[in-house]
Amino acid sequence: MNDSTVPPTTPAAASAAVAPAPVDPAPVDPAAAQWAIASAQRMRGEIQKAVVGQHENVEQVLLGFLAAGHVLLEGVPGLGKTLLMLALARTFGGRSARVQFTPDLMPSDVTGHVVLDTATGSLRVKRGPAFTNLLLADEINRASAKTQSALLEVMQEGQITIEGESLRVEPPFMAIATQNPVEQEGTYPLPEAQLDRFLLHVAIGYPTEDEEVAIVRQVADGRAGDRLDVERVQSVVDCAQAVELQRITSRLRVDPAVAAYAVRIARATRAWRGIALGAGPRGPIALVRVARAKALLEGRTYVIPADVKSVALPALRHRITLAPDLELEGVQRDEVLRAVLAKVEAPRA
Repeated sequence: MNDSTVPPTTPAAASAAVAPAPVDPAPVDPAAAQWAIASAQRMRGEIQKAVVGQHENVEQVLLGFLAAGHVLLEGVPGLGKTLLMLALARTFGGRSARVQFTPDLMPSDVTGHVVLDTATGSLRVKRGPAFTNLLLADEINRASAKTQSALLEVMQEGQITIEGESLRVEPPFMAIATQNPVEQEGTYPLPEAQLDRFLLHVAIGYPTEDEEVAIVRQVADGRAGDRLDVERVQSVVDCAQAVELQRITSRLRVDPAVAAYAVRIARATRAWRGIALGAGPRGPIALVRVARAKALLEGRTYVIPADVKSVALPALRHRITLAPDLELEGVQRDEVLRAVLAKVEAPRA
């Protein structure tokens, strides 16, 4: 064959030719899978011993933990966000810390700082509350952007840098941030780059009447004060087993057609009328990660399209921005996302 008949190789074609094909994770050992399924379901049951009702919210926070992600909780005060965090920590024997974010909070109040040890005359690192397993950043939008950004490194890299020294945070680590959707005075909205770091945005609403009666009886009957009670919550796994549980979750099988479905949902938000800014590449990644955790809780070692669809709202609601005219009309992001989900065709399971 004449060399002139060979089409020239462009840089893009050359890179495509050598790009490695996606490699599916090795199948999960059946015994390990059954242990993971049983453990995840027991964790859900233990949390619900302390948290009355709110079953969907409890599950979504647990999905975030199983997927080794971080969760943004949005709801008015008094809906049990701190209780949920404490209960989750007890299920794997983990340490927890709560930081009340205020306008005068400094980054070092969260991550830590260097102090002078008067006994030895040397400098030592005093670790902040972020060195924990579960960190509750309460009302995160009340702190300045500088303090908010102090969490970015530990959320993304699992480490904290203090005076040029990078210190590893022992896994598992999960940040649960809360914000009040009603009070906006004196707040600093989270920038898009930081919102994108949260795997899920969980919207917590008021409990039903029956649930609220049960909450009142649980808190007020025979107990002084309103101290949160998580004593009934039992540990299901330890920290090392929790990390293994996350690893097993990340290896559950996702059919290429299901992954493509997640991508189509995210891409549809970018061209949807009424959405000014659609979900970026982290959107479909989040859908697949959380869908794996959902499959595990449902007792399966493989993901089906219904798993992706069921987690789409918490995985995407903080990744889109509505057009100003829709916001003026009071249209909610969930309404638009439901319309997107209804339009994007799911593959057959």
